[in-house]
Amino acid sequence: MNLPQPQITSLSNPSIKQARALRQRKARAEMGRFLVEGLHHVGQAVEAGWEVETLFYAPESLTSHFARELVERLQHPDPGAVSTRLQPVSASVMESLAEKDNPQGLLAVVAQRSQALTSMQELTKLVALVSPQDPGNVGTILRTMDAIDADGLFLLDGGVDLYHPSLVRASMGALFWKPVVQTSFDEFVSWSRTQSMQLIGTSAHADVDYHTLVPRKPWTLVLGSEQKGLSREQVAACDVTVSLPMRGRVSSLNLAVAAGILLYALNA
Repeated sequence: MNLPQPQITSLSNPSIKQARALRQRKARAEMGRFLVEGLHHVGQAVEAGWEVETLFYAPESLTSHFARELVERLQHPDPGAVSTRLQPVSASVMESLAEKDNPQGLLAVVAQRSQALTSMQELTKLVALVSPQDPGNVGTILRTMDAIDADGLFLLDGGVDLYHPSLVRASMGALFWKPVVQTSFDEFVSWSRTQSMQLIGTSAHADVDYHTLVPRKPWTLVLGSEQKGLSREQVAACDVTVSLPMRGRVSSLNLAVAAGILLYALNA
């Protein structure tokens, strides 16, 4: 049985300071941990079997049956499972940790995961993002991938931090179920060739309208960054490129919106 620790009521408690530091990318990289906030997101992390190192909870704020059941579940972990530190805190301490107004009384410190390219073998519907800059976009794309049952995501050539709080929140739990590999564009292309993967690039100057393409499995939809899109060399590395018609005054769509339209079309 995993018994709770004494309640923390001080905002300057070392454990609270350390958790609060995980709002910063540098601290997340150094500690290999990240924050997960809210009932749904914490529940998804636990359900998917991620290592929850510490669960902070405000007992007086746990009004739902699901929240109390989640704490109870972590008090009695399955045999062989990693034990979670259960840390009750006061409502004021929880407010200091939470980014959202009216926090739901649960916040977890979770261990990051590192996925290798080999974990993507035998998967058939994938997405690759080249140097994405907006964590909300990446989280939303993961959520859309879950909706169409796409298999996994590549983050290529850096860009956004996979464990940014906005990305975790926007993914609505999909982050915990979809493998994400961070690698270079060149390594991704080399690996794709060994898998006979069809690379479907996106370009405003593509010759193929997205409505007309019939993808060949396995395939990966490749999208460039919000500002620059795919470079000429990256487009050349793709097997085919598709475009979305732009009939109004704007010249481009939000990255997550474009990805959503294309994923539903490719999955039709």
